[in-house]
Amino acid sequence: MTARLYHPPATAPAGIVHLGLGAFFRAHVASYISQAMQQHGGDWGVIGVSLQSPGVRDRLRPQGWAYTAVELAPDGEKPQVMTLLRDVLVAPENPQAVLDAMAAPDVSIVSLTVTEKGYCHEPATGRLDTGHPDIVHDLEQALPKSAPGYLVRALQLRHARGLPPFTVLCCDNLPENGRVVRSVVLGMAQLIDPALADWIDTHGAFPSTMVDRIVPATTPDDLDRVATLTGARDEAPVMHEPFRQWVVEDRFCGPRPKWEAAGAQMVADVTPFEHMKLRMLNGTHSSLAYLGYLAGHQTIASVMADPAFVSYVRHLWQAEIIPTLIPPENTDLGAYADALATRYANPSIRHRTWQIAMDGSQKLPQRILGTIADNRAAGRGCAGLILAVAAWMRYTSGKDENGTPIEVKDPLAPRLAALWHDDPRQTVAGFLALSEIFPEPLRNDADFAAELAQALSGLCAHGAGVMVTHV
Repeated sequence: MTARLYHPPATAPAGIVHLGLGAFFRAHVASYISQAMQQHGGDWGVIGVSLQSPGVRDRLRPQGWAYTAVELAPDGEKPQVMTLLRDVLVAPENPQAVLDAMAAPDVSIVSLTVTEKGYCHEPATGRLDTGHPDIVHDLEQALPKSAPGYLVRALQLRHARGLPPFTVLCCDNLPENGRVVRSVVLGMAQLIDPALADWIDTHGAFPSTMVDRIVPATTPDDLDRVATLTGARDEAPVMHEPFRQWVVEDRFCGPRPKWEAAGAQMVADVTPFEHMKLRMLNGTHSSLAYLGYLAGHQTIASVMADPAFVSYVRHLWQAEIIPTLIPPENTDLGAYADALATRYANPSIRHRTWQIAMDGSQKLPQRILGTIADNRAAGRGCAGLILAVAAWMRYTSGKDENGTPIEVKDPLAPRLAALWHDDPRQTVAGFLALSEIFPEPLRNDADFAAELAQALSGLCAHGAGVMVTHV
């Protein structure tokens, strides 16, 4: 029987608390923290927080919080044991313990990977959604449920104790993510205590970041394979591609790891990088996920083995996405597209289309709809991206192209399913009325509505595999 992975956890105080201890953080940001400590010293251990379930905590605790990160390279799998975690807390079990960890004097950074929906904001505006049930709760109760609630109440605790604020470091795929999290935190703080909001605004910091690494969901087969590869049974490994990139606005209100020693790009303005990545990677990832899923492809690598989809995504990059971008300094957008195509086609990365398809109502505004709005304002066509939006709409119907029921994972899933009608024009009209998803220029664009209805009609009549060949 293979022995369980175990490393005695370090006892030094943690310097970082991370909300949302999923696979992405453990495969991406954690690698930069570990490498920065190796290259430059310092103790930047992490207390991880699960905001929902105890699953990750329960798998990691018997291992001393250690886990294996496996690089899925075309020439073979390369494991590395990660030991930076100091503890893992489960917020619903003990909210006060989470607040106390965030308010500890040694903690100078609270980072987050809680997905787009975790910020309880309106994607189309970036403002706090004061009608969100968790926000309603957190405005009335001292022990919070939401990520914004934990940030505000922990900052309130630090203020009361005479401690400086921590830097809030958002690592989710949101445009100007620092601005978004700052908006929701200040919005909630203002409703709780205007003086607290002023203190956070004056002394706090919310740097924007751009993160990039493909991290497919870990499967039971992966667990067995890692045990064979390493000789130790790990119940919580993470799998990732070789590529990684992290661009961080260098604006902190306290100390930080020397991430540049680990290869992070510390810059004055993240915006050109995040627009490039959100539109060129995340936008095409979502497009391929919805259309590929409808066409019967289980993984992005499988989608990229289909020449029709390769031509489709190349068209998106060259004709519909790159024209909307200002390239970051010393960056060739054409070369970046080529690199993305190579990464997508990596057969070792089984990034499942259903995984990428989750939470589309939260993802599409920044990944696709902004690009469409820019193209239409400039008088450029964008039939390929409109087809992707139609594919998302078809996906939310809850049935695949054969009429088989599918599970739609989206916070608005019941509302979206209720918008479906036999007439595509009526369906589109219902979707475009969702102001929290579609920006005003698109909601009021009759030509966009007509093109979207035509694309949806084509998908229903001919299927995704056929429709991508007509773009």
